[in-house]
Amino acid sequence: MMMKFKYSILGLLLIGSLVGAQSFVYITDQVDIPMRADKTFDDNIIRSLSSGSKLAILQATEDGWTQVKFEDSTGWIISRYLSNNPPARVQLEKLRQTDNANKLLINKLAKRKTELEADVQALKVENTKLSIQTSKSKSEKQHIEQVYKDALKLEHSNEKLTTESLQLKTEIELLKSNNTATEESSSRNWFITGGLVLFFGILIGFTLPNFVNRRRY
Repeated sequence: MMMKFKYSILGLLLIGSLVGAQSFVYITDQVDIPMRADKTFDDNIIRSLSSGSKLAILQATEDGWTQVKFEDSTGWIISRYLSNNPPARVQLEKLRQTDNANKLLINKLAKRKTELEADVQALKVENTKLSIQTSKSKSEKQHIEQVYKDALKLEHSNEKLTTESLQLKTEIELLKSNNTATEESSSRNWFITGGLVLFFGILIGFTLPNFVNRRRY
């Protein structure tokens, strides 16, 4: 009688803590626990609940029973099979699942990392090619600019030479004109000189004999 009273006190304390702490509890036993239609041990089992099943608390009584709801079923379970926390086995399984999920995620991230590293390497190679191409393009641009500058210089020199050539042609034409005029003037002078010499020769030819004859007499 004393032991039954002690279990009743413990059950009330447990139920009180369960109801006051949260609205959900878990099956703690390692075997399936029956949910009953009422608070008796008659043939009134609604369903069996495995360890770690999460139940919603509806009410708790002083005689060690708790009314709970699981999915669409409502019934009574002995309070000592309920706990605020999931069983260690369930928690361990949950941790194991989490660990497996983390490992899968790590493997996936490692694979993705390898793919990204390959992409980075490919981009580095492409960047090196682009750098070389850019350097070539820059050199070609500098060469083209130098050729253009040289062409401008040649064009300027060509224009200068053309101008000098025109000036020389003009000077040559002037010199030719001066030479022609000089030749014509020289020809006229020689003609006049020849005429004068001829005139004086004739004059002397006429006057010299008369002068000689006069001296004889």
